[in-house]
Amino acid sequence: MTPRPITRRGALLALPALATPLVARAQGVGGAAGYPSRSIRMVVPFPAGGATDLTARVVCERLATLLGQPVVIDNRPGAGGNIGTEMVAKADPDGYTLLTCTIGTASINQFLYTRLAYDPAKDLTSIALVNEVANVIAVGASSPFRTLQDLLAAAKAKPGDLNYGTPGNGTSGHLCGEYLKSKTGVNLTHIPYRGTSQIVPDLLGGRLDLAVDNLPGYLPHIREGRLRALAVTSANRWFSLPEVPTVKEAGVPEFEAVAWFGFQAPARVPRPIVEKLAGLVRQIVAEPAVTERLREIGSDPKPLGPAEFDRYIGAENDKWREVVKAAGAKLD
Repeated sequence: MTPRPITRRGALLALPALATPLVARAQGVGGAAGYPSRSIRMVVPFPAGGATDLTARVVCERLATLLGQPVVIDNRPGAGGNIGTEMVAKADPDGYTLLTCTIGTASINQFLYTRLAYDPAKDLTSIALVNEVANVIAVGASSPFRTLQDLLAAAKAKPGDLNYGTPGNGTSGHLCGEYLKSKTGVNLTHIPYRGTSQIVPDLLGGRLDLAVDNLPGYLPHIREGRLRALAVTSANRWFSLPEVPTVKEAGVPEFEAVAWFGFQAPARVPRPIVEKLAGLVRQIVAEPAVTERLREIGSDPKPLGPAEFDRYIGAENDKWREVVKAAGAKLD
């Protein structure tokens, strides 16, 4: 059978059919148009009630409104944040599974753990930095320690006798504790918990000597007089506890560390989706009402976009690689 020649009119009629897959590809997985069309899961790799969870809830409530779709908080704690982080690193890169990352999951853990099931640089992509938080060294209100100097003196008198709780191995609280030990020569016994919400009852009940952890989960108890803040780990006094000295002021030179929180997605999420989310998060964090809420929980808003966040993480990697090495801390 002789093929029929393609006329100019036939070619023009065929163009829409040829173009349809290209348009669908541009507006679907490869772009942000139409995204999101369903609910988004925000994995928080720590329990409810801690700084990671509080940060996620403050921002995601507003994010859901702007996106027109629910943003569901999914707390997946364990292994210093590694369990939830690995879940996101291995999720489909479609923009519907996101991560609230921390200084531990995005920086510290890769130097601390000898085996890590994800590579933070290769398996995750940065969306935005949200805020910074000082760590606090806190004791119960009935503790005999009134100052950090009191505590350090007792630790030197009885090496290993005092225990300090943190939200888990690899968290900024854990590394701040190890950093404090290496800078002062004291021997404190580390007690890793699964999150802040488990530490506070033991601290209040006198079953734990001290905690080194992100400030937000402790701030209400400190303000109510149920816990006592001995020092904050930031370079300068923290705005929400201006009466509490820094670790440097308490006699430990060149000591400075803050925790931070942001949002990441699996690697290979389409760039337009990353940029859309990044723009919305930066907009949200800059809104006066959200800024106020973040400061109310004791955090300092610091919105950065993807490229800036990557540079920020790089600088943190340089610092914590050396801290982990100096502390000699290693985990399987």
